[in-house]
Amino acid sequence: MLTIAFPQQFAFLSSLRYVVTSACVLVLTLSIPQVLGADAARGQSLTETCTACHGEDGNSIAGSFPSIAGQGERYLVKQLRDIKSGERSAPLMAGQLDNFEDQDLIDMAAYYSSQTPKGGAAKADLVELGETIYRAGISRKGVAACSSCHGPDGSGNDSALFPVLSGQWPEYTVAQLKAFRGKQRKNDGDAQMMRSIALDMSDVEMEAVASFLYGLR
Repeated sequence: MLTIAFPQQFAFLSSLRYVVTSACVLVLTLSIPQVLGADAARGQSLTETCTACHGEDGNSIAGSFPSIAGQGERYLVKQLRDIKSGERSAPLMAGQLDNFEDQDLIDMAAYYSSQTPKGGAAKADLVELGETIYRAGISRKGVAACSSCHGPDGSGNDSALFPVLSGQWPEYTVAQLKAFRGKQRKNDGDAQMMRSIALDMSDVEMEAVASFLYGLR
């Protein structure tokens, strides 16, 4: 993977990343879902209706659907709860979780988080821009680096409910960034972290960082 050296003028972003990350951790850890007693084997038995879109092991068949294999367990539980309650708008999931109990969601999350993601490869012409945004943000817009919350390798931070981003379909990542930008998706906490970041990102910037993430390991 291409490595880029950044000049000293990006140094101020370190302080911004620290403030942003600290604020997110403080807000999100207050609502970390409990996954004690999760049964991954039972969760697998409940995923029959999920396989058509997300694949048998959570590696989805197309970019319209997120790959959730290897996704953080707590993060998955939160998203499933938010989708079921309507806190997160997800038209393609409408009604899919209505008959599941909370323990079912916990067990399903445990199964998918235990699976191995496949990922893909970034487009060569988008790597430099994508990596710059991911690792240093967009200084002229005050957009913080994605890596400050999601990690250098895109593996996220499940204890703080920051999702795994590496290997995700670029189409899905772009769709979520646009949903945050347009405020159709609002379940990023009271800090509105993702809505604030996506608000100032162009379509080209979204596509570049999404492509970079698809190939990130």
